[in-house]
Parts: sequence; structure tokens; C-alpha cells
Amino acid sequence: MQPFVLYNSEQRKKVEFVPRKEGHIDMYVCGMTVYDYCHIGHARVMVAFDYIIRFLRSQGWNVKYVRNITDIDDKIIARANENGESITALTDRFIKAMNDDAARLGCAEPDEAPRATEYIDQMQNMIGTLVNKGTAYPSENGDVYFEVEKFPKYGRLSGRKLEDMQAGASERVDVEVEKKHPFDFVLWKHAKENEPSWASPWGNGRPGWHIECSAMSTCCLGNHFDIHGGGSDLTFPHHENEIAQSEASTGEQYVNYWMHVGFINVDGEKMSKSLGNFFTIRDVMEKFHPEVIRYFIVSSHYRSPVNFSDFALKEAKNALTRFYHAFKAYEQVYGDKTVDTLDETLVERFNSAMRDDFNTSEAIAVLFEIIKELNRAVKDENAEQSAIYYSTLRYLTNILGLGQHNVDEFLKSDIGQEALGLSEADIEDLIQQRVDAKKAKDFAKADSIRQSLLDQGVVLEDTRQGTVWRRAD
Repeated sequence: MQPFVLYNSEQRKKVEFVPRKEGHIDMYVCGMTVYDYCHIGHARVMVAFDYIIRFLRSQGWNVKYVRNITDIDDKIIARANENGESITALTDRFIKAMNDDAARLGCAEPDEAPRATEYIDQMQNMIGTLVNKGTAYPSENGDVYFEVEKFPKYGRLSGRKLEDMQAGASERVDVEVEKKHPFDFVLWKHAKENEPSWASPWGNGRPGWHIECSAMSTCCLGNHFDIHGGGSDLTFPHHENEIAQSEASTGEQYVNYWMHVGFINVDGEKMSKSLGNFFTIRDVMEKFHPEVIRYFIVSSHYRSPVNFSDFALKEAKNALTRFYHAFKAYEQVYGDKTVDTLDETLVERFNSAMRDDFNTSEAIAVLFEIIKELNRAVKDENAEQSAIYYSTLRYLTNILGLGQHNVDEFLKSDIGQEALGLSEADIEDLIQQRVDAKKAKDFAKADSIRQSLLDQGVVLEDTRQGTVWRRAD
């Protein structure tokens, strides 16, 4: 079998994946900071790791998937104060919204979803270890910092050299007089007025952002695990800092493979609230079916930057509609029952693409070949081949989390489209009028009804089981 390779961000190349434990993969992915609705960039991370895990499990791997929730943060505190609500009320509300969005996008829940506030003791233990080892130091104001110069391998993930970096290169880097080095980063923040805090050996305060993931990942998966993932924007400083504090604390290698999902640009520019091109998942789902959004994400390689636009989503809708038309063409004749026999050549070509660093664009190209063969077999009334191609297509699309909706529900979906102006009952009545006209050999009237419906956005399809309708593409 072709070896399974993935791009390891730390090595900056594709390498063969070898798990620490045979048949088992431990994976941690940095999740969301829950102070607002998730945006389309979050959707890409959710969907990418969802289909990655679906594929790994389809190959027989036992995958433990952990994705954390940051529920204490400067932005969370500021938003709760703005709203006049408690931090718990705010974070609970947006955690539910996040989970709802993920479910609508077809993403399975992680095996564990630890919240930062549940691991304060573990964070303090890790900070205490670092202080005792001399790689972290309390400052006079009550903050505790990690001393980057005490970790010689600092910068190995991002490829940056400490001596070449400038303070202020990232919005996550603070320049404070209490630091020994400008890139020393905070592990524990002293308590400020009207902010939540916990007692600690260094005074009341709360954890820094970076220490949260080190504590949660090692508690859930152990000091050393297989894969750590997240968005490309987290490579530096967040993931770089995770490596430093984790390895300095445990004395072990933290992670074997690092995976980073590419950026989403909007009409060629980086998505940003200041540019006015910021879209929440919910914004987009008001205009496009959730599975169209998923297809848009799946169809591009997870590492490559992608351009988000209405045009790109319309193209995704047209492509996904081809899947549903193929399903429908088969199901109208043979029903939706699958068979155990699959086209193993096509399955292996799909798997081969996915084993090459999850090359979904190549995998989807295989799916379109199957659609072509399925449509041909149905047209030729070859029941056996039709069933094999249909079952193969269903099996492989399921790995990518596609084709999960009722065929008619998807094809008739009006999300983001103008109302048809006709109810389903109106449409069915006109279809019956057309059937009656054809029986009476009044073909002019039958054609007139078909054209009238088409003008109103309804396409009729005549099948051996009768006339069915769908929305026009």
C-alpha cells in the first residue's frame, strides 16, 4: 500500500506519517475563542479536520480527536463587560452557537472539547514546574513570564531566529519593562480590577493564552502525541510558544507532526472586520446551503489559501448539485439501497489521493469520474453496474462529509434564493395539469406549463416514475 504522507509544518515538507502507537492516532486542534459567532475561517478549520479524521478512521485508524475551547481571554472579558452579562453566560451562548454551526456544516463533535477554565490547576502546575526549572520567572507586578532565551530551540516551528525578530512583530507579543527579553511571553497574568481571577502561588490572576493549550493537550493526550493542528495564523507565536513551554516543562518532545490550515481571503483580501469583508458562518448560511459551504472548503487543499466569494460558492453549488442529480437519477429507478460490492480501483485511486497529504481536489476528481460512470450505467439500464457505482459514490462522499442530505431537500432548497412564488402544492397541481394535457394530446398546453414553471425557477424532469421537479440552478 502507498505510504501515508502529510506535510509537517515543522520540517516544511511532506513526510511519511508513523504513529507513536500502531493503529492509533492522537490529535489536538486549537479551537475557538468563544466571544462571538464563528467566522468562515473557523469553518475551514472545523471542516478540514473533520474530513481528515473521517478519512483516517475509514482507513482503520483509531483516532482520538481533541479540540479545545478558549473560554477566558481579554476579548471575552471585554465583550461580556460591553454586554453587561457574565462571562459564563457569554461563553455558554457562543459555545452552543459554535456547536450548532459545526453540526450544520456536517462536522462530527470532537472526542473531547476541554474548556480552558476547567484546567486552571493543571496550568498552574505546569507554570510552577517552569518556574522551578528556571525557564520562567515572576515579575514584580505579579505576571509570570517564560524566558525564551532559556529554550535554545525557540523558533524551530516558524523558522524564525530570536536574534532577528523585532518586538511587536505580532499583535500577540507585548512589550513590557518587566520582561527580560521582548519575546518573553506571559504564562500567568496578575489580577486586574473587575476581571475574573484565580488564586495562585504568584497571586490572584488568570492564565496566559499559550499555556492553556499546553495544559489541555498534555492532560488529554499525554506529554508527547502525534498531531497538533490549527489555522496558519497560529504558527507564530502561539504554537511556537506551546512547544517551548511544553518541552521545557516535561523534558519530552511535544508533538511529532504539525498541520496548519491555509487562510481564507475574501475577494482577494484577508478577511478582516476593519475591511468590512468579515463573514460569520451564519451570514453565509443565509445565502448558501451549509453543504455548499462544506463543498467549497473540501474542494481546495487544506494548506492552500482560498478566495471566498459569492462566485466561488455558486460554483461549489453547481458542482455539488451534480452529485445530487446523480444520486437522484439512480434512486428514481433503483431506490437508495447500496450494495457491498464497490469499484475497488476507484476506491483505491480516491484513497491514494487522500494518503498524499489529504489531496481532496484530486479525490474529488475521482468522484466526478464515478458520477460519469453512474449516469452512463443508469442510462444503459445496467442495474448491476449502477448499484456498484452508486454504492461507491455514496461510500466515498460520506468520507468527505458530502451527500448527507435528502436528495429532494437539497435540490429544492431555497436558501439564499428568491422565493419561487409557488408553493409545493401549486407546483404539484401544475404538474398534474401538464400530465392531463399530455394524456389529452394537448402538447401545446403541456409545453406552456413546463415553460411557465421554468420561468418561475422550477425545472421539470420526466422519469419512468413520473414527473419530478427541482429548483433551477
